Amino acid sequence: MPEPLKMIYEKDAPLDALQGKTVAILGFGSQGHAHGQNLRDSGIKVIVANRKDSPNGKLAIQQGFDPVSVEDAVKAADLIIVTLPDEVQPGVYAKSIAPHLKAGKAFGATHGFNIHFKTIVPPKDVDIVMVAPKGPGHLVRSEFERGGGVPCLLAVHQNATGKAREISLAWARGIGGARSGVIETNFKDECETDLFGEQAVLCGGLASLIKAGFETLTEAGYPPEMAYFECVHEVKLIVDLIYQGGLDYMRYSISNTAEYGDLTRGPRVVNPAVKAEMKKILAEITSGQFAKEWRAEYEGGMKNFKRLYEQDNSHPVEVTGRRLRKMMPWLKAKEPPKG
Repeated sequence: MPEPLKMIYEKDAPLDALQGKTVAILGFGSQGHAHGQNLRDSGIKVIVANRKDSPNGKLAIQQGFDPVSVEDAVKAADLIIVTLPDEVQPGVYAKSIAPHLKAGKAFGATHGFNIHFKTIVPPKDVDIVMVAPKGPGHLVRSEFERGGGVPCLLAVHQNATGKAREISLAWARGIGGARSGVIETNFKDECETDLFGEQAVLCGGLASLIKAGFETLTEAGYPPEMAYFECVHEVKLIVDLIYQGGLDYMRYSISNTAEYGDLTRGPRVVNPAVKAEMKKILAEITSGQFAKEWRAEYEGGMKNFKRLYEQDNSHPVEVTGRRLRKMMPWLKAKEPPKG
C-alpha cells in the first residue's frame, strides 16, 4: 500500500499569492459560479468571462459581476481559471486564450483532462495549476457559505514563476477547500481516477446497475413503482450512510438480513468479470483511447451521445421516476433545463 496522502489545511495555505492579483473565471457554470463567488468573498479581485445574454451570463450579473469576453478576461488576469466543459476548452483556448497568455500568468484547471491528454499545451513561461473540488459547484458554494468547504485536489503541472504551488494553495484556500483539506497530486492521477470513477462507479456503473435491477423486477412482473423505490429511491438512503461512515457504518445501520444479503450476493453481481471489464475501461482511459473517442464524438456533432441520452431518458425507470417524484413534493424534484 502506498503512503497515505497528507492533507493541507488553512494554516498552510495562505491567500498571500493572490492578494492584489486578478483572477479570471472563464465560464459561470457549475464550478465557475462557485469559484468566482467564493474567491470574491475571500477578498480576491475576480472578473468573469461569459456571454451576457446566456443563462449563466445573466446569473453572473445577478451575482454582481460584469461579464466580459474571454479575450479581455485573459488579458487582465494573473490567474485564469478555466471552468468551461472539457470538450469546448481546446477551441476556446486556441482562439481566445493562447494569444493573450503572456509570460508569468497562471493557467488554472479544475480537471486535468485537456492538459494531461495534451489537447491544450500552454507555453513554457506560464504556470499550469489545478484545484479540483471533490464535489459539484453548488456544494462548493453552499458549504463555503455555511463556513465549511469541499475537499480539493491540487496539482502543479508547470512552475514557470516559482510560485505556482503558492498560487494554487491560495486558490484552494479562497474557495474554502483548505477548510476541509487539500490533497496534493498530479494532473495524470486526478484525471485518470476521475474519469474511471465517473465511468465505472459513480455514473456509468451506478446508472447501469439501477437500470438492470429495475428491469429484472419489472420483467418478473413486479409493479414499476415498487421497482423504482427499491432500485432508485433508496439508493440515496444507503449512499448517505456510506458517506457518513463508510461501508461499515452502512452495514451497522441496516438489518442483519440486508447485511447478509449484501455480503453474500453483492460479489455475485459485481463479480470478477465485472472487475475485468473495469480494468479494460481503466486501460482505455490511461492509453488516451477514451480521450480520442470523446474528442471525435464532439467534433462529429455528438450524434451517438445524443442518441444514447435520448434512449436512456425514455427508459421506463426514468418515466416511472418522473411520475412518482411529482407525488412527493417534499423531495423538491428537479428536471434538467430544456433546450
